[in-house]
Amino acid sequence: MINTKVLVIDDEMHIVELLKFNLETENYEVDYSYDGFDGFIKAKEIKPDLILLDWMLPNISGIEVLKKIRSDKSLKNTPVIMLTAKNMENDKVEGLEVGADDYITKPFSIKELLARITSVLRRYNLNSTNEENILHSGNLKVDLSKHEVTKGSEKIELTLKEFELLRLLLQNKGKVLSRNYLLDKIWGYEYYGETRTVDVHIRYLRKKIEGENSTVKYIETIRGVGYKID
Repeated sequence: MINTKVLVIDDEMHIVELLKFNLETENYEVDYSYDGFDGFIKAKEIKPDLILLDWMLPNISGIEVLKKIRSDKSLKNTPVIMLTAKNMENDKVEGLEVGADDYITKPFSIKELLARITSVLRRYNLNSTNEENILHSGNLKVDLSKHEVTKGSEKIELTLKEFELLRLLLQNKGKVLSRNYLLDKIWGYEYYGETRTVDVHIRYLRKKIEGENSTVKYIETIRGVGYKID
């Protein structure tokens, strides 16, 4: 049996040692880096199943590393959990907007972190085994197996969270999905009711799939409730 591979990118040696010990105790295969540039290169080499990424890194910030991960063809679908001492709402939103799958502040409970890792990996595994591979709305097509979105003959580039939002809306065509439901399903847990994160991602998603001046509107806002696609 092949163990799940986790890459830890953090410049604090004691944090890396703590994570390595506890993850290996849970039968994860662990590699690590103390530097953002080196961590990104290592990620491309070993193709981890999940990355634990510190926000405050020397030379290049964790957010910049995350941007590189999400723009890299071979890594863009790799789940990433941010580890940081930052705990302001704007920092959390920024990390999630760039494409983090979860966010945990230091000091943290190892049990909580392990639970978050399990939750994130479960979501990815469920998404990858979905039976319906092609989803449609008008001339908008989502190919789940290829992780591609096209509108007519035009290919549309989405972030991981935008893709997951579109997928969930299309899999529930005609149903109104509340902001809290979307937050829970896409981010894996109730994120303290911070539904503004969902609104921001929906706004970016709309711009990409509908365009600035298009008369075709795919995503409908149900005031005071949430969103739907017919």
